[in-house]
Amino acid sequence: MSIIAAFMVPHPPMIISDVGRGSEKQIEKTIKAYEKVADEIAELKPETIIISSPHSVMYSDYFHISSGVKATGSFAEFGAPQVKFDVEYDEELVNLLADKAESSNFPAGTLGEKKKELDHGTMVPLWFILKKYKDFKLVRTGLSGYDLLKHYEYGMLINDAVESLGRKVVYVASGDLSHKLKDYGPYGFAEEGPVYDSRIMDVCANARFGELFDFDESFCEKAAECGHKSFVIMAGALDGKAVQATQYSHEDVTGVGYGICSFIPKGKDETRHFLNAKLKIIEEELEQKHQKADAYVKLAIESAEYFVKNGDVMSLPEWVPDELLNVKSGAFVSIHKFGALRGCIGTIASTKKNLALEIIQNAVSAVSSDPRFKPVTEDELKYLDINVDVLSEAESIKSEAELDVKKYGVIVQSGYKRGLLLPDLDGVDTVEQQVAIAKRKGGIASYEKVDLFRFEVVRHS
Repeated sequence: MSIIAAFMVPHPPMIISDVGRGSEKQIEKTIKAYEKVADEIAELKPETIIISSPHSVMYSDYFHISSGVKATGSFAEFGAPQVKFDVEYDEELVNLLADKAESSNFPAGTLGEKKKELDHGTMVPLWFILKKYKDFKLVRTGLSGYDLLKHYEYGMLINDAVESLGRKVVYVASGDLSHKLKDYGPYGFAEEGPVYDSRIMDVCANARFGELFDFDESFCEKAAECGHKSFVIMAGALDGKAVQATQYSHEDVTGVGYGICSFIPKGKDETRHFLNAKLKIIEEELEQKHQKADAYVKLAIESAEYFVKNGDVMSLPEWVPDELLNVKSGAFVSIHKFGALRGCIGTIASTKKNLALEIIQNAVSAVSSDPRFKPVTEDELKYLDINVDVLSEAESIKSEAELDVKKYGVIVQSGYKRGLLLPDLDGVDTVEQQVAIAKRKGGIASYEKVDLFRFEVVRHS
């Protein structure tokens, strides 16, 4: 056996009658759809239910799987301590999944559980399911800070473990949609909110899982979505399978999006290996882009690849043009993988004999010495997008009024502490944001007064 069904469900605590105390009636369509999901699960009689929850234990670089014999929880946090849960974990499946992750060097396992109690992202679907069906064990897993492709790969690993054991499993992807759908909602309104809900429901209602990768991280953040990565893990667990998808409901009356869909596997389908297809597209696009790169980017790419493959800094190539040899300047080398930052190191002012050597050194540091990331490995090289920013000399300014987030980068300085932020970055839309981030990077408290400097950048990408 394997995963026999999957469901996309929300987790608003208010949907629980003891929590909502009548307010749950405004999302009656969602309640009825949830009850339909519970009925279907009861009819399927799974041995194990896997729930991925955005509110379970989460790390930036690790997928946590809850371990132990069982877990308890309640809605005490939401004023209903009488609503309690006591569920048994599928230890055998958990251990096999953790073993498979370790043997394949995939960052998932049972380490580092900070809170053993069940989270509401898990308990809300359990509340509906347990009213109809109880003869199952649970596997609970969190999300991570990794990119969407890594979450899809995690889903594939989950399915591999399920099939290895021959379990009869139902997968439940817990997650709300946008939290910014209405002005009167608890999180206000953002124009990206309704767009996100419309897109995600269209994609999921038609099981076009490959399009889940096309949701930009910045767009998702502005929409304040909750469950996208949970849905992606679910999609990965159904990789290579024909899927019959059905939309049961979508509501936005509270200002938060609640969507429910079912996904029933219908045999193998070799056209639905979406991760492999996406990786091939990314590799081909980057190869074409690198072929057209200017001397700045080409030098950074060659420097990064040489160091990763050889563990040494390459010599200055003969092809480097005079425009890089006869100029001294600070420069930043930024590396992205699948749209997410993978490394960024730079110098505010020149530290080398010329700009070419500056780029070489910073490219090497970006793939090997950025303290936020592990060193880049050779198998990652074909998926790296590398940019070079050449900085003008910084000039002192009197106030934030002289800044422009699109045109100028900023340096903030307080005594010996200094922070820098480049201009025109995704998600940085105001000068206030720009200065605040630069302060954090420099270890400067938000309330501290700082000296301000601005600089311009010529971006090579």
